[in-house]
Amino acid sequence: MRQRRSGLLRPAAGWPWRLGAAIIALCVAAPVIALVWMSLDGSLDHWQHLARHVLPTALRNTALLLLGVGVLVACLGTGSAWLVTAYDFPTRRVLLWALLLPLAVPTYIVAFAYLDILHPLGPVQGLVRELLGYDSPRQFRLPDLRALPGAIFLLGFVLYPYVYLSTRVMFSTQAASLLEAGRILGQSRRGVFFRVALPLARPAIAVGVSLALLETLNDIGASEFLGVQTLTVSVYTTWITRSDLAGAAQIALSMLAIVVLLILLERHGRRHQRYANTQRMRPIQPEKLHGARALLAMALGWLPVLVGFVAPALYLLNETIKHFDAAGGVSAQLLQSGYNTVSIALAATFVTVAGALIITWAARSAHTARSRFMKLCSRVSTVGYALPGTVLAIGLLLPLIAIDDLIAWLARPFTDASPGLLLMGSTAALVCAYVIRFLAISVGSLESGLARIPPSLEQASRLLGESPSGTLRRVHLPLLRPAIGAAALLIFVDAMKELPATLLLRPVNFETLATWLYAEAARGTYEEGAVAALAIVVAGLLPVMLLARHQLKSGH
Repeated sequence: MRQRRSGLLRPAAGWPWRLGAAIIALCVAAPVIALVWMSLDGSLDHWQHLARHVLPTALRNTALLLLGVGVLVACLGTGSAWLVTAYDFPTRRVLLWALLLPLAVPTYIVAFAYLDILHPLGPVQGLVRELLGYDSPRQFRLPDLRALPGAIFLLGFVLYPYVYLSTRVMFSTQAASLLEAGRILGQSRRGVFFRVALPLARPAIAVGVSLALLETLNDIGASEFLGVQTLTVSVYTTWITRSDLAGAAQIALSMLAIVVLLILLERHGRRHQRYANTQRMRPIQPEKLHGARALLAMALGWLPVLVGFVAPALYLLNETIKHFDAAGGVSAQLLQSGYNTVSIALAATFVTVAGALIITWAARSAHTARSRFMKLCSRVSTVGYALPGTVLAIGLLLPLIAIDDLIAWLARPFTDASPGLLLMGSTAALVCAYVIRFLAISVGSLESGLARIPPSLEQASRLLGESPSGTLRRVHLPLLRPAIGAAALLIFVDAMKELPATLLLRPVNFETLATWLYAEAARGTYEEGAVAALAIVVAGLLPVMLLARHQLKSGH
């Protein structure tokens, strides 16, 4: 009787669901296993050459870039979150969601825009020289953006919303009584921030900074445009330029070690995150600012938005209008790139959501004896988001070639001609990379959606004689539509923006909007590159606006 009740409380998924979840988890883990295998397959001479000529510069630049971006995003994100939480000033309600807008602009697009905006012959430096009375760039020019400080500056102003988002939620949910107690004990408002609010928000800051650093490590376009030789750029040049796959795998393995270190640091930063509160908390009431203090707060609040979103977006819009006025439209190649981008993104979105549905349903409906294995599969399936695109692309080579060899072996009895490489060098390889990289987004969204569905609905469905698959189809899927829609939108936009994996795995003569922009910037031409960049930014605005709307509606 006890076993039957347990079965009713948790209907067992059939073996196809469990097998599918295990296969998906294995596919996600395969690139990491292959990466270790390829790096060990390289000769000692590879390691010696890398250790002497490549790794010192790349490691130093990567470490300094991560350190600088980490400090900058922590300051910008935490400061802006506290500003809009603790103070009330004109435009504050608009600023609450506007501070999220830089998330819509990929890092390589910001670098692409600012290289032209801050060019010695560009509008900004021309205006500065005119105000100072100079006639030529030889007489006066601003420091060159193509350097490590320029990369830190631009990446910091684009990635700070990761810290702002998590930290503002923490600040807005802190009890006002804690801050008032600090004021009663003689602390100034600044002292309350540093001694009460900031220590409580450290776990949220650690989460935001770690996400920003993972995005920094994944970046290839901005770093290459700005002339910074990072590990990501070294992987690309070692494989594509030098045709040294073993060396690229060894550098990728070094990047993987940094990713593991970042994750460990993030977990260490929130290891003591424990909150217990049984009473209804009164939220922080922002202090009303007037006069010069209100103007200063407005200026400080809008500065990250202007630098991280408004300036590059206006530049792209202006360049797009100029291009349409001059050319009367876009080229057929750019239209084809847009079609390729949408097609690949749609395919990756469908496969990713379907895979996440298999994993989450298998984990939810597994028997107690199998639940640990299903939870392990669920956790393994989400590690792809922590892999930089270049690392993922290198790691996928061996598994894709192995599958192609298996298909050729199975087809040998039926045909004399070899089918060749079906996955490698095809759009299927891109879809595989996107699915592995963005599966964590879909799994997290569907797990959250399933957690809101009470088990009583499953019990009622089972008592009425429905199978687990029928319960999923008739009960859960209609209730999961919002979660599925949100996950699909995020995956679609992220797939449109993905550059590193696309550069390394795309078929010959296959361009997406991201690779088209990369090629235009590499050639130093900005006309149609601006059109492609603006299309990516407009697509990226959709999830950011939905996120901002959700925040304002929920009060967070």
